[in-house]
Amino acid sequence: MMFPAINKFLTVMCGVGLALAAAPPALALDGTSYVTAVKQKGSFTLEAAGKAAPIFASGQDWPGVLRAARDLQADINRVTQVTPAFSTGKAPAGPQVVIIGTIGKSPLIDALVKQKKLDVAGVAGKWEVFVEQLVDNPMPGVAQALVIAGSDKRGTIYGIYDLSQQIGVSPWYWWADVPTKTQKALYVSAGRHTQGEPKVKYRGIFLNDEAPALSGWSKEKFGGINSKMYVHVFELLLRLKGNYLWPAMWGNAFNDDDKLSPVLADEYGIVMGTSHHEPMQRAQQEWKRYGHGPWNYQTNDTTLRRFWRQGIRNMGTHESIVTLAMRGDGDEPMSEGSNIALLEKIVADQRKILVEETRKPADQTPQLWALYKEVQDYYDKGMRVPDDVTLLLCDDNWGNLRKLPKLADNPRKGGYGIYYHFDYVGGPRNYKWLNTNPLPRIWEQMHLAHEYGANQIWIVNVGDLKPMELPISFFLDYAWNPDAIAANQVAAYTQKWAAQQFGPEHAADIADILARYAKYNARRKPELLDANTYSLATGEWATVVADYNALATRAEAINQKLPAAARDAYFELVLHPVLACANLNELYYTVARNREAAKTGQATTAALAEKAKALYAKDAEIKSRYHALAGGKWNHMMDQTHIGYTYWQQPDADKMPEVMTQPAAAPAATPPPAATETAYVSLEAEHYTKAVNAGAITWQRLPDLGRTAGAVTAFPVTAAPTTAPGGSSPHLEYRITLAQAGPVTVSAYLAPTLDFTNTTGLRYAVSIDEEAPQLVNLHTDLAPENGNRPWQQAVAESIILKTSQHNVAAAGAHILKFWRVDPGVVLEKLVVSPGPLPATYLGPPANTPGSAEPKSTKGSLGQR
Repeated sequence: MMFPAINKFLTVMCGVGLALAAAPPALALDGTSYVTAVKQKGSFTLEAAGKAAPIFASGQDWPGVLRAARDLQADINRVTQVTPAFSTGKAPAGPQVVIIGTIGKSPLIDALVKQKKLDVAGVAGKWEVFVEQLVDNPMPGVAQALVIAGSDKRGTIYGIYDLSQQIGVSPWYWWADVPTKTQKALYVSAGRHTQGEPKVKYRGIFLNDEAPALSGWSKEKFGGINSKMYVHVFELLLRLKGNYLWPAMWGNAFNDDDKLSPVLADEYGIVMGTSHHEPMQRAQQEWKRYGHGPWNYQTNDTTLRRFWRQGIRNMGTHESIVTLAMRGDGDEPMSEGSNIALLEKIVADQRKILVEETRKPADQTPQLWALYKEVQDYYDKGMRVPDDVTLLLCDDNWGNLRKLPKLADNPRKGGYGIYYHFDYVGGPRNYKWLNTNPLPRIWEQMHLAHEYGANQIWIVNVGDLKPMELPISFFLDYAWNPDAIAANQVAAYTQKWAAQQFGPEHAADIADILARYAKYNARRKPELLDANTYSLATGEWATVVADYNALATRAEAINQKLPAAARDAYFELVLHPVLACANLNELYYTVARNREAAKTGQATTAALAEKAKALYAKDAEIKSRYHALAGGKWNHMMDQTHIGYTYWQQPDADKMPEVMTQPAAAPAATPPPAATETAYVSLEAEHYTKAVNAGAITWQRLPDLGRTAGAVTAFPVTAAPTTAPGGSSPHLEYRITLAQAGPVTVSAYLAPTLDFTNTTGLRYAVSIDEEAPQLVNLHTDLAPENGNRPWQQAVAESIILKTSQHNVAAAGAHILKFWRVDPGVVLEKLVVSPGPLPATYLGPPANTPGSAEPKSTKGSLGQR
């Protein structure tokens, strides 16, 4: 199945090693494969010479398992054009059979275990574990079986879909139109194949902010966001080894709009929940439909309890995680009069309803309390919930974790989870259009979550789902086993993902394009772009546009080399976002040039205005091209407005930026001012001269993380603060040459990490030569809330910029030192300057080549 990275997939081989096998039809994302196109010693013939091994399962197994088995039947046909027989009744006879079943639910599997023909050690009794192995003489008339056995319903389903991926069917075959390569034969290698138990128990997505794109698309294709649409979501989640879903809730109510939706979710094996502000399995829309009076527990508690009770009755025995407590109606903060005692009473009353309706102790129904926005303040001020309730910690809606468990705290029975965002509606501005989430940054923040023990639930807001294919894959893969993908393996993951969708020939280039466009978009999300974002005077705007246009040229060239069958998928996953974002950047750049030309009386003013209008029109053309793909399959999916924002909320329609058609009167000739140039030194963080580690603390490169190059941080991220930086404590050294003596400013560009320790703010220290290190706090006056200007600037610019003042005694060579103080500080760039710098967005480009430590040095991870 789709799974994560290096050395995760556990394969115990018998006989000939996998390394000697013929090239497989497909590689898993960890680079392994147990399916080959050429028969080898001891292998199982899944299909050859137009005949496919029949598939056999017990009719007593879970309906979701039997449904997934039929998917495997269809997947084998996709690859070979041969459809294997599928039976749940009479056992097929023949040399080879695929047997599928769940331990304790399938008599077929239980019989094999009892006869000691199937080893389920490490599987039975576990959560979502499967094993695939060959069994000789499994039943009368059958010489050999490929057995797929699961510890539970999803374990079996994951084993089925693991085989589907191995034979070459992408999890995105439907949602991204990824074609399946035809194979003449499929053989399963001898051995025992498993992926173990997931490290994060519940792994899921939240469909949100779903108008106008997902809502318009689903209405046209399915008549609305209903069970006909959701079955495609359920299948995708299971193919990606996810298990948890918060359904769309903008005008939608999962349990009420279509009564089949919750039934099918449970049948498929999806754990359902409701969003952070929708308690007791009831959607906000249901309150609008059935509620009476105010959404206020102080004045309307009887009505609210009745409303919530019905939610638990509707849930029935369906596998669910129940959201507790409450926020204001419509995801607003509670009233000023709300207090901790009231909220604790609300939770107690909700749990009483759970006991009464489920007739089980409360701790036998999974529950969560989301510490979202101001709710975290209630927790910080002392509010507590029972120990079996999962505390769902949250980011700031911009991908920066706000709080993590204290390492010294006692473990909670319900554990901790994370609610994360790839999409958001709110300040400082909505971002809903395209992917702006680079994998290295997702890795870095979720690595923090894993290391601090927030591993019970990971759920991510994915907006309309469609534009977020790669980050969704990565988020769910990383959740299965965060230890399997190191920081320096993120690029390899992207390349393997590209190969899974498009084959190996162009995978390296496609992966680089995917990484670069997400990196470029993350510098400033498209909705925040305008003509003034980058510096026109320094050439920064021209460089940004040139880089994006070069990326578009590369993407177009690959498109011409791909087979026709792959071009719809390629446009959806790669070419469309690159073309659309390159065009948008060039539009704003051209508007900037037009306005400058008009201001300075240049004759090019009108021509630049016309070019800007053409680029604006091209944006609509690119969208139309997307909507025409696959016979119009994805019409409306790119309806999200993204040009013409004036405040945090989206405009009703895209609006052409204002341009000037006439130059101003020619200004009077004045001699240009004498040129002044500041002799600055600009260094990419990863280009250190020397990394000084200490004890267990080592410096680690985070390749490709950041706005320009890569970043550096100190591991482990759980290490205690360095109380007195200096001497031989952990630090980075940069050899620099300064042109003059005197005062200098050191500007540190840092990832917009929040103080997830909730203490005094994260700190670093900096010094030049042998001076005492100066402590600098990243979070002075920075609070992750709308209206806080330092936070708004940090997330809009995707950087925290801090400065310190120093004095150098002489011109010439010096050593700049960046000292580790608190965990989690991520350095991207350092600039040393004796005076003011030109106004730029990304900071002065690096002008000092780095001399990185040898790759063998402990703590050095190399570069992408």
